[in-house]
Amino acid sequence: MRKYQKMVNKQSTSASSWMSKSTSSEGVQLPIHGVPCTLDKELLAAKSAKIAAFLKENSQEDLYHFLRDIPADPKTFELVARFCHGFELQISAENVVSITCLAYYLGMTESHSKNNLLSKAITFFEQRILPSWNETIKALHTTENILQQAVHIGLVDASLKSIIEKALVDPCLLGEPMKNLTCVDESEGNDDVYRPNARRKLFGFECKSEDLSMLPLQLYEPIILAMNKHRIPSKYVATSLCTYAKKWVLSISKGWEKMPSCEKNSHREVIEAVERLLPDEKGLLPCSLLFDMLWSAIVLEANANCRNGFEIRIGKQLDEATVKDLLIPSQGYAKEVEYDIECVRRILKIFYGNYTCSDVSGLITVAALIEEFLAEVANDMDLKPDTFVSLAEISIAASLGTQRGSDGIYRAIDIYLYKHIYLTDLEREEVCRVLDCQKMSSEACEHAAKNEKLPLRVVVQVLFMGQLKLRDTITKEMQASYENLRREEVEEDLEKLNCGEEQVKTEMENMSNKVMDLERECNMIRKEIGSGCNHSVKKGKVSMWGEMKRKFGCITSMHDSNCQIKKKKVHPKY
Repeated sequence: MRKYQKMVNKQSTSASSWMSKSTSSEGVQLPIHGVPCTLDKELLAAKSAKIAAFLKENSQEDLYHFLRDIPADPKTFELVARFCHGFELQISAENVVSITCLAYYLGMTESHSKNNLLSKAITFFEQRILPSWNETIKALHTTENILQQAVHIGLVDASLKSIIEKALVDPCLLGEPMKNLTCVDESEGNDDVYRPNARRKLFGFECKSEDLSMLPLQLYEPIILAMNKHRIPSKYVATSLCTYAKKWVLSISKGWEKMPSCEKNSHREVIEAVERLLPDEKGLLPCSLLFDMLWSAIVLEANANCRNGFEIRIGKQLDEATVKDLLIPSQGYAKEVEYDIECVRRILKIFYGNYTCSDVSGLITVAALIEEFLAEVANDMDLKPDTFVSLAEISIAASLGTQRGSDGIYRAIDIYLYKHIYLTDLEREEVCRVLDCQKMSSEACEHAAKNEKLPLRVVVQVLFMGQLKLRDTITKEMQASYENLRREEVEEDLEKLNCGEEQVKTEMENMSNKVMDLERECNMIRKEIGSGCNHSVKKGKVSMWGEMKRKFGCITSMHDSNCQIKKKKVHPKY
C-alpha cells in the first residue's frame, strides 16, 4: 500500500511540475494515471490541428469528453501533453509507435506547427529504430493494441521490410539451426542453449538478438511468410518456428483441460500456424520435437490438416524416433487404451510409403523400434488382447524384408501374459497366435519351453521346432565336417602334385644342362674336323676319330683308337 501511495505521489509531482509552465488561466481538468491534471487548451490547440478545429466548433466542456475518448493509453497521452506544454520528449523503441499514432490522430503535423511531434517521431523511427534488428522488434511488439493505426501510417510495413532485409543478410538472427543445438551435451538438459559460431564472435553483431517469438501471431505469421517467399534458408526459418512453438504452446505441459476456451483457441491458432509455415523439408526439426508438436495439436483439438501435417513429417523420419516418442497418450473421455495406437499405425504407414532409400538400415531401425514399442505398451493393464494382437501384427509387418526373428514378439507376449494373468486359455491362445516359432532363436526357444505362462500348444510347438533346429544343426555340422575332410584330401593331393611337378621340373633342368654340354662339345668337334682336313696326322698322336670314339665310349685305350678294324680274338687252341 505504501509503495502504491509513493507511486501516486511521484506521478502527481511529475504532472504538477510540467503543468506549472501553463500560462493560460483556462484549462481542462483531466485525470492522468488517476491524478487530476489541468491541461492548457491553447497549448494543445497550438500543436494539434484536430483539437484546434474541435475548439472552434465546440465548448470547453465538450473538449473534456473529446480528450477522454482519445484512442491512446494514459502514459502515451501524458507524453504528448508534456510535449504540447513545452517539455522535451524522451522517445524510445517502447513508445515511438504509440506516440506516432497519437500524433497522427491529433494532426500534429508540420503544416500546423513547425517542429511538431509527428515529424520528430517519424524521424526517430526511421533513423534510430529501423536500422537496428533489436529496436525494430521491440517497436513492432508495441503495435499489438494499435495495430490498425500502425498499419495505416505504414509503421508495420516498414518494420517488416527492415526485418526481412536483415534476415537475408544474416539468417543467424533467426537463431542457430537445430542441428547445431543437438551437439550440446545432453547432461546440460537445455534445448535452448545458444552457442554462437566463430563468425559471430569475431565481428560486431548485436550481443543478443531479440527473438521474433515475442511478437503476436498476427505480426509473426506475415514475417515468416515473407521469409519463405524470399527463400531464406529453411533451417533458420524452422528454428524460429520451433522457438515460437516452445514459447507459446510447448511450454504448457499441464492444465489443458482447465484452460479457458479463449486461451485454448489462441494456442490452437499458434500450433496450426506453425505447421502451416514450417517448410516441407525432411530433417529440419528433431523427430522428438515434431512428436511434441503433434501431441499439442491433438490436445488442443487442432484441425485435421495440422495433425496430418505433423504425422507426415514424423513419418518421413521415423527412423530417428525413440520409443518414448511413440507413447502418445490417448485423448477423450472414452479411452480404451493408454496410448494412441491408431496414430502410430498411420505414422508407420507414411514411413513405408515414403521410404525410397536402397539401404535397409532404416527399415531395420523402425522394425526394432516397433518391437520395443510393443513391449512397452504390453505393460498397460487396460490393453485388451485384440488390441495387443493388432499391435503385434503391425510389428510383424514392420519386420518384413528385414530378416528379423520373432524374439522381440516373444518378449512382448511374455510381458503381456505376465501383466495380464487373468486371461482365459482362449485369450492366451489368441495372444500367442501371432508368434512364429520358426523364427525364434535357440535362446528364446529354450526360455519358452520353460515358460509356464504360455499355452501347452505353444510349448509343444516350440519343443518341436527346437528338435527340428537341433537336427538341422547336427546335419549342418556333419556336412561341414565332411566338407572339411574333403578339403584336406584335396589339399593333400594338390601338395603331392606340386611336389611331383617340382621333381619333374628339376629333372628337366638337368636334362637341359646335359644337352647344352653336348652342344658345346659338338661345336668343338666341328672345329677339330675343320682343322684336320688341312693337316696330316702326326705319328704317335691320337687321331680325330680316335678322340671321338673315346668320348663316346667306343674304346678303352689309346692303342685301340689307332686300329681301324678291331681284330677278332682267336682262342689259343686254334
